[in-house]
Amino acid sequence: MPLLFWGVLPLSIPELYQLKNNTEKSMKNLALKTILGASLMGLTFGTFAEGDVNNGEKIAQAECVACHGENGNSATPMFPKLAGLGYKYLLKQELKDLAAYYAAQSLQISGAKEIKVQVNSGEKVDGLKLGAQTYRAGNLETGVPACTGCHSPRGLGNAPAGYPRIGGQHADYIEAQLRAFRTGDRTNDGDTMMMREVAKKMSDAEIIAVSNFISGLN
Repeated sequence: MPLLFWGVLPLSIPELYQLKNNTEKSMKNLALKTILGASLMGLTFGTFAEGDVNNGEKIAQAECVACHGENGNSATPMFPKLAGLGYKYLLKQELKDLAAYYAAQSLQISGAKEIKVQVNSGEKVDGLKLGAQTYRAGNLETGVPACTGCHSPRGLGNAPAGYPRIGGQHADYIEAQLRAFRTGDRTNDGDTMMMREVAKKMSDAEIIAVSNFISGLN
């Protein structure tokens, strides 16, 4: 079984996934404790002002850096890059101060690769070309909309609307999230089910290709 190195200890793939699950539980517990503490001081989550970047940095260094990397630029696709994703989107995912801190960081571009993808006919096509076409124009035949409408031509997102920056993100992470939206395993796109509606119309080839293309956007 292949080994990956976490710090100085070699971890197997199943152990990494267990670490990921434990980390997600810890983050949820951290969120609940923070919200409870604020409530005891007479505050509610809805009344939080803009987050404190400095306090967010302290939390990030203590709780998040092991998985999400220095300044929110993770080194492994298992954990997404959080740097620069936008305050409103991050606020939905994490805590107020963490959202402020990571939104203020600069995202390091992963970079796209020259790949071939197999379409439904069995033909192998240029993955970068298909990815660019899917991102910029969608697929009129199957009803897949262009990604640029929400995430911008450069993948910078739309911070006021809460649409995250995706340009430069790990291709494997983007692919995993699109597949999760397609199967319904990820449901945090709200009552509109926007991402689920998009992903269910996408082929495997389109998901792989657009994920790779997005990783090179800046």
